Amino acid sequence: MNEHSSTGPLAAALATPVDDAVRAASSAAASEAFVQAQSLLAPRPESETELDQWNVAVQVLAFRIEHATGVDALGSVVGLRRWGVTWESIGRAAGMSRQAAHTRWGAQSRAVLDRYGTGELGGPVAADEADLTG
Repeated sequence: MNEHSSTGPLAAALATPVDDAVRAASSAAASEAFVQAQSLLAPRPESETELDQWNVAVQVLAFRIEHATGVDALGSVVGLRRWGVTWESIGRAAGMSRQAAHTRWGAQSRAVLDRYGTGELGGPVAADEADLTG
């Protein structure tokens, strides 16, 4: 087999656009991480107060699963920030410091949460970045 051939299945595999497939695979991985997180935690509680805490715990555990598998976990980080989860908790879930977590995902998550650059993050995002940003 000539690996340098410009035709054939290998050439097609190397030239085929994969953006949509990558998004689909990433979405499937995130969905499965969420399913696995739900199955690992105690049954879903009935009380609304406990349910909110359980939902945050499921999101944190799903993020841990995604991060451990090497999947791009930015969507989970954005969701966690939207739920009010601190960089301290995100860092602990990822096995790193809050500073390292903020360095890794801070700018990207802020770009999603404040897409127009107005400083309005729109929601209960934890206000814990003052000492982490320039």
